[in-house]
Amino acid sequence: MKGTFKITLDYLKELGACKEGQQEFRRVFPDGGEYQEVLDRCAAEGRLDFGRWLLKHVGPTDDVRRYDEDVDTPDKIIMFAGQIEFKGCVTAQSILAGRRIHTGWDIIAGEGIKAGWGIEAGEGIEAGWDINAGEGIKAGEGIKAGEDYAIFAGLNIPLSLWKTHAVVTARSKPDNLRSGHWVPMESR
Repeated sequence: MKGTFKITLDYLKELGACKEGQQEFRRVFPDGGEYQEVLDRCAAEGRLDFGRWLLKHVGPTDDVRRYDEDVDTPDKIIMFAGQIEFKGCVTAQSILAGRRIHTGWDIIAGEGIKAGWGIEAGEGIEAGWDINAGEGIKAGEGIKAGEDYAIFAGLNIPLSLWKTHAVVTARSKPDNLRSGHWVPMESR
């Protein structure tokens, strides 16, 4: 599926969207809107609740969004239905991807980081809130969630594939790892 998939009010009703979500959608997209366009609007308006719901109910796309420059926008929400690739460092309020998040450097979010598949950073991963990955999480340095928040990997993985697909690896084991199969960096 592509992010150009058209979302309509009738489709949202079929998915069981709440009344508030239906009203907001009707206000902003009276004739419907492309999936990624709707997610971008949710991000721009700070509606993580609507965006998370949409990603969960519509699912990921095969699209890839690439950022060739460093992203240093601590107040920005990045929400994409496919895979996000950052060539440099990324700092944002929140980062949500329907598939994978990847960078050769650091991923830093003032709030949360969530990927339907995996999260990978050449250096570190740090969030003020929680870090969630459907598959594994890998960082060249450390992985750190906010104080009193946790790190969850393998949320979409059957137990029979846990040791190969829910792998969490970094220089040291994260203090608040609650889900995932820990493998020290030296073992990989």
